[in-house]
Amino acid sequence: MKFFTSQLSYFVANRNTKINIKRLIRFVLILIAMILVFGVLFHEIMAMEGQDHSWLTGFYWTLTTMTTLGFGDITFQSDLGRMFSIVVLGTGVISLLIMLPFTFIEFFYAPWMEAQHRARAPRELPDDTSGHIIITSFDAITRSLIQKLDQYGHEYVLLVNELEQALDLYDEGYRVMVGEPDDPETFRKMHVEKAALVYTGGDDMFNSNIAHTIRELTEEVKIISSANSYDSMDVLKLAGSDHVLHMGNILGRALSRRTLGQDARVHTVGRFGKLIIAEATTFDTPLVGKTLKESKIRENFGINVVGVWERGDFYSAHPDLEIHPHSVLVLAGTVDQLRKYDELFGIYGISDEPLIIIGAGRVGRATARHLKQRNIKYRIIDKDPDRVLDTEDFILGDAADLDTLKKAGIDNAPNVIITTNQDDVNIYLTIYCRSLRPNIHIVSRSTFERNVNTLHRAGADFVMSYAAMGANAIFNIFEDNDIVMVAQGLNVFSLQTPEKLIGKTLVEMDIRNKTGCNVIAYQVKGEQRINPDPNDPIPPNSEIILIGKSEDEQRFIEYYKKE
Repeated sequence: MKFFTSQLSYFVANRNTKINIKRLIRFVLILIAMILVFGVLFHEIMAMEGQDHSWLTGFYWTLTTMTTLGFGDITFQSDLGRMFSIVVLGTGVISLLIMLPFTFIEFFYAPWMEAQHRARAPRELPDDTSGHIIITSFDAITRSLIQKLDQYGHEYVLLVNELEQALDLYDEGYRVMVGEPDDPETFRKMHVEKAALVYTGGDDMFNSNIAHTIRELTEEVKIISSANSYDSMDVLKLAGSDHVLHMGNILGRALSRRTLGQDARVHTVGRFGKLIIAEATTFDTPLVGKTLKESKIRENFGINVVGVWERGDFYSAHPDLEIHPHSVLVLAGTVDQLRKYDELFGIYGISDEPLIIIGAGRVGRATARHLKQRNIKYRIIDKDPDRVLDTEDFILGDAADLDTLKKAGIDNAPNVIITTNQDDVNIYLTIYCRSLRPNIHIVSRSTFERNVNTLHRAGADFVMSYAAMGANAIFNIFEDNDIVMVAQGLNVFSLQTPEKLIGKTLVEMDIRNKTGCNVIAYQVKGEQRINPDPNDPIPPNSEIILIGKSEDEQRFIEYYKKE
């Protein structure tokens, strides 16, 4: 009903529509007058022939003749009557079969369809629009970003320059507006000066044009741009972007943090102030075969074991959860606490063999660069000679070829990181590497979130989504927050402590069982209290820091934020 009302308002408010409706009414009145005249003439000519018919019969004959139905039940006998029939028939063909449909389509149907399109994909936002996020391109990253904005209840509008694409996106449930992205008038109609954020994720030239266009209108709105090239980052800032994100570098850093298996030391995967989120393999350590309760990790080190990864499946921590040879512990603690853990378990499972990176594109090179900063050896494979440097770290060849993988050291490598932007290739290579080395640690990139589960089933230990990583980075800037993506679907996030939790203990509220989220810290006036005692009450005026899956995060928001 709301959609119909918006259609009607667009339809009625249009000045041309009002003129067209008047024209249509005028045509219909002329048509009625013609029918009346022909009905009168019918009676006169019939009387001249000695036939007597009712007025209703006269209008009946006129309409059947004009519409070319011509039942033949009433006919003229004289040439004058037949000539009159020809005139009525010809007039009907022109007015009813040609002019009326054309007039109806031109003056009513077409404006009505235009009103439908304008209601679904408007060219201007309402005057009271404010605090919204403007998105100027649509891809895998923005699709994930919009899901995040919907989750937290933020308003957004997606700018599209083609009407058909806008209508398709509207039908998928997105809020869209039609307009040319390089026209300042488009952003005036979007009320960019009252927007909370603009994100542009096209190519570097497109993004610089958008940023420069917006800065002609306002200096206040925050602009985030993505950059395909490092060389473009400075240009985008000069054009007016406040933040420039190199998505390949963000994903490459995330993939490099998943390099487990060279030893049993903890590996940092995210920071939240002084709180460190880390992971550690358990292969060949004394922890294998023990439950979390028996491991006494919290008692001995003060570390909170958040959960355990088992070949892509995350299991929330509970006392009876058993540690297996290929388990990966997700730990939350301070630097000192994690160092104490390393002193005891870091001596196990040490390997000095280089790991393998498949793909030397933007993400693969970024991954290699971050590994080099950590003094981790690697071999990078690519079949494009333009991407392969003349060093021992690069290998020219097809990763689907066994000889190429053996040259890279697949027999002894502790890790394989698959970084191509084609999910079907990544799935194939994951299956292949898993079949060659059942115990190797495999980390894969996923361009689309829909393929994350498929890659896990193919044998990947960890999958990092390009779309989700980019969306998280944008959302963090918008919220001035620091949501840490531990892995695909597992985030560390903070929220203002809901009223329901203030003054209650974690034991009393049973947050883990009710929502699946695990409280790992409080934050009061910028000071963090990491791994708090579950029997201590949650302080007022605090932020609560949690870790959980995406669906658990949503469950927490719905359960505790509602009144």
